[in-house]
Amino acid sequence: MAVLVGQTRELAIAALATRQHGVVARWQLLELDLGRKAIDYRISVGRLHVIHRGVYAVGRRDLSLKGRWMAAVLAGGSGAVLSHRSAGALWGFLGVGSAAVDVTVPGRAGVSAKVRRHRVRRLHPEDINEVASIPVTTVARTLFDLAEVLDRDRLESAFEAAERNELLDMRAVLLTAQRSPGRRAHKRLRAILPNLTTPPATRSELERMFNRLCRVADLPPPHLNVLVEGFEVDAVWPARRLIVEVDSWEFHKTRAAFERDRVRDAALQVAGYRVVRVTYRQLRDRPKAVAGTVRRLLRAAMAA
Repeated sequence: MAVLVGQTRELAIAALATRQHGVVARWQLLELDLGRKAIDYRISVGRLHVIHRGVYAVGRRDLSLKGRWMAAVLAGGSGAVLSHRSAGALWGFLGVGSAAVDVTVPGRAGVSAKVRRHRVRRLHPEDINEVASIPVTTVARTLFDLAEVLDRDRLESAFEAAERNELLDMRAVLLTAQRSPGRRAHKRLRAILPNLTTPPATRSELERMFNRLCRVADLPPPHLNVLVEGFEVDAVWPARRLIVEVDSWEFHKTRAAFERDRVRDAALQVAGYRVVRVTYRQLRDRPKAVAGTVRRLLRAAMAA
């Protein structure tokens, strides 16, 4: 029976190391009933290699990049997560930079001196995710954190790469910012995202903003949410063959949505319609200019 228990323990350790990219923590080995003396013996004979205090590579010292990330998180203790530059690299919208690993550590948990530590009082559960079995800050929290450590050009590039990879959710970034008052990131984000204020919660609210603008500006009332050439459009003046689509980053935040919109616009233009896109920011900040543009287009269509 003792041999069977030993074999079972070895299989459990091997499975744990495989799941964690070749690394294990001392507390995990203790939970698997491997005694302190047995752990120290394995270190002495080279079956465990110390990476950080209380964190070991199993079998061989060489680790993959994900192994180094996982080891750093384990070194941070309970609640630690990969964050900042390292999280951006794991999510795939930031290149791998220096060898230092960024880890956010809640409370007073300790971490190895080999890890770039970021202390916080606590991490909100909605700021935590897992990728390849590695605890990591969400895309939104990662971008928010990066605003404090990257220059403007690299931060803008990170946002653009996250958008290209269809990972960017601006509403999640806004909510993360709201949960983190007083952080230096707010100033940097306002500089690169002038519209970093909560947009309408639904697309219908954005459409109501435009409809209200038409009434206030005394524009001819458009037909709303009707089918034109097989596409549902936000606002159309059929006799003038003018279509207005109201956009917000929240509702067109991915590359796929961007491409679909362009295909749709081209099809409508081939059918003889003029398609104009109006953004939430324009409706909010420049309503008179939007109304003036629509009025001129309607007059031009009538004169044609």
